[in-house]
Amino acid sequence: MNGTMTGMTKVLTGIKVVNLAANLPGPAAAQRLCTMGAEVVKIEAPSGDPMEIYHAGWYREMAAGQTLVKLDLKSAQGREELDRLLGESDLLISASRPAAMERLGLDWAALHQRFPRLCQVAIIGYPAPRENEAGHDLTYQASLGLLTPPYMPRTLLADMAGAEMTLSSALALLLCRERGGEAGYAEVALSEAAASLAEPLRYGCTSPGALLGGGIPEYNIYKSADGWIAVAALEPHFKKRLEDTLAIATPEQYRDAFAARSSAYWQEWGQQQDVPIETVRDR
Repeated sequence: MNGTMTGMTKVLTGIKVVNLAANLPGPAAAQRLCTMGAEVVKIEAPSGDPMEIYHAGWYREMAAGQTLVKLDLKSAQGREELDRLLGESDLLISASRPAAMERLGLDWAALHQRFPRLCQVAIIGYPAPRENEAGHDLTYQASLGLLTPPYMPRTLLADMAGAEMTLSSALALLLCRERGGEAGYAEVALSEAAASLAEPLRYGCTSPGALLGGGIPEYNIYKSADGWIAVAALEPHFKKRLEDTLAIATPEQYRDAFAARSSAYWQEWGQQQDVPIETVRDR
């Protein structure tokens, strides 16, 4: 999830973040904030973060450079230590349902009263009135028509999009506060994060047979001599160069041409001709 940020990699130096979120979206966002220079304290339950069980290597990568503290937030000692950390922090990332946060006395109203300079980004599953309903990446994708049964999704769209929305929300809150505004609160609903990535499907752009759903030969997937390739000559100048050079125009001619040579050949040919062609890889 790291991007190139020339001249601003440590822009958040001096900012302190407490991350209460486990699993994926919160820790992924916290890792980005850490990369930007923020000092991040990762709070885990005594039993640890389930992500360490699911994928230990990824867990370690997301937690790199951060301070790990294990606290029992149901105990007085744990709550006292959390309050101490929040009192010296700029941002809290949470991923518990609002009802659970309220039971712990960590709802926004209570937090803002005790820590007026603390901003919060709360990751939830659904927006109100479903904010206390359980969900996960798989169910969000299912509700948006992003699954093709019986196959499982190739990536975690809602979680990764939610991490990016958490990051942007955190930066916006901190910027507003630094410009003289109050510390603020933002909710990131993972179902809405998934919906934002499903916009092309909602508008019909990627439906089967639509413009970007296999309806035109210059933007399609083709079988090569030893696998598959993706051809994305969508702009007119790419399409013209592709069709003029290969003397093709119809879907049948496209299929016949690409079936004659290997995926590696076509990828290299695309690079030489400045036409977007890529080998379809298993992973």
